[in-house]
Amino acid sequence: MKIHLTSVFVDDQAKALRFYTEILGFVKKYDVPLGGQDRWLTVVSPAEPGGTELLLEPSGHPAVKPYRDALVADGIPIHQFAVEDVRAEYERLRGLGVVFTQEPLEMGPVTTAVFDDTCGNLIQIATEPEQAPANTP
Repeated sequence: MKIHLTSVFVDDQAKALRFYTEILGFVKKYDVPLGGQDRWLTVVSPAEPGGTELLLEPSGHPAVKPYRDALVADGIPIHQFAVEDVRAEYERLRGLGVVFTQEPLEMGPVTTAVFDDTCGNLIQIATEPEQAPANTP
């Protein structure tokens, strides 16, 4: 079993597509009209075009706003994206106008930073910790 798709609720799919592609560097995979203004809109990492898709999902369900508002108020990111160098990505994104709610912070073997995706969410970037060998029976 593997994760094929995960979603992030966004206030505006067109705005989210611009941010996630032009600023973060993802690439659009699917853009299928669903009727009305909603679309099945996914992005993927250019490094793994066949990998896990991120669905930029409309935030119209009534449960979404209080859920996201509570996470943002508490400073809790909704997703985490892996980067090779958090400090370099922090500087690159700040240069593009991205607002960070947490500057790079070292936490043991991982460095993290948190930014506002302009679509109602906080997103964390982190270095991937060195992979420990899998436990074998």
